[in-house]
Amino acid sequence: MRVTPNNSTFGRWLRGTALAVAATASIAGYSLQAQAAEGTIKVGILHSLSGTMAISETTLKDVMLMLIDQQNKKGGLLGKKLEAVVVDPASNWPLFAEKARELITVDKVAAVFGCWTSVSRKSVLPVFEETNNILFYPVQYEGEESQKNVFYTGAAPNQQAIPAVDYLMETEKVKRWVLAGTDYVYPRTTNKILEAYLKSKGVAAEDIMINYTPFGHSDWQNIVASIKKFGSAGKKTAVVSTINGDANVPFYKELGNQGIKATDIPVVAFSVGEEELAGLDTKPLVGHLAAWNYFQSVKSPINTKFISDWHEFTKKPTRTTNDPMEAAYIGFNMWVKAVEKAGTVDQTKVIDAMIGVGVPNLTGGISTMMPNHHITKPVLIGEVKGDGQFNVVWSTPGTVVANEWSPYLEGSKDLIADWRKPMFCGNFNVVTGKCGGASK
Repeated sequence: MRVTPNNSTFGRWLRGTALAVAATASIAGYSLQAQAAEGTIKVGILHSLSGTMAISETTLKDVMLMLIDQQNKKGGLLGKKLEAVVVDPASNWPLFAEKARELITVDKVAAVFGCWTSVSRKSVLPVFEETNNILFYPVQYEGEESQKNVFYTGAAPNQQAIPAVDYLMETEKVKRWVLAGTDYVYPRTTNKILEAYLKSKGVAAEDIMINYTPFGHSDWQNIVASIKKFGSAGKKTAVVSTINGDANVPFYKELGNQGIKATDIPVVAFSVGEEELAGLDTKPLVGHLAAWNYFQSVKSPINTKFISDWHEFTKKPTRTTNDPMEAAYIGFNMWVKAVEKAGTVDQTKVIDAMIGVGVPNLTGGISTMMPNHHITKPVLIGEVKGDGQFNVVWSTPGTVVANEWSPYLEGSKDLIADWRKPMFCGNFNVVTGKCGGASK
């Protein structure tokens, strides 16, 4: 199973760095230093607390408040208390950019933790580049991007989607594939990568069904019937789901209504975790799968403490944890460590200090920030249990280095990102030896 492309990734970096040195590329940076309020360092929290994505993002706001509270109890940062500034972009993608600018220019935050959907992240990218502030993005995404001012602590496709497909191919012997997603950039780009990957493995075009639905889609009867019919052709069929937000609730409910069991057509989801399952009757879904880098059911001392801290902070002893929470946890701790390393919240210095920072993840290992502004992560696949938790059925033996640019797409396979000097580039072409710009 090809799930850990560490050697090829490092090889591309080494070749790219050598070419960059030969080309003596020089890329100027623009810096706007955030001014911390007297006695405090402000931290922006940019998550939807209303609208279709509130089901997922509210938890990330809450975990950030917990982490900030914990850091303050340790004495704060650089001798100052941290102050959370929370805004609600309300699942409105253009409003994310407006709220991000407000956090940076009005509230003078030192860094922002936020966004969930890729369309919201894409909306704010120009703001962070213009103001030279920092965004920590805690959710799995489609890759095909590396921006100087963004640190990606969620999974790239080779840290979630590709291993999940490999697992289904090898363990479940899947031959037909339904790629079902919400109609926006993350599912479309991820499915483009998966379609290319499946075809590279010999899967015929007629054995791939692709379907997109809008955010908040609720009428799944005909779509699920089509999936059921597609799976009746005599070949083992699976659904790879990039359905996002509250649309998952009626989707899984309709699977149960139509009697689709995991033994017949397994579903592996990339956007459904413990938080989403908390709103479902999970008994008909037992055996369906999710691919993440963390599950609440992971057994490790650090995870046990994290769960205990979460329950104590929220005063809700049954409230679940999930993968994006761990990504937020890792990102926050990396930022704290980089600020301490730099001795300042100045964004230019913190960006440089971030590369190479390693902190514990909740599975018991160490995640490290790589030169492409993505972190190393283990990959886990879990089966839904009747209690809404996941039984981990497979995991990588160690952490996986992210491919920010997909080796399966023609326009991306020769690109790498390395934000160390002299390369300092988000889409360096290792064939031509040229940087295409800060991001793509």
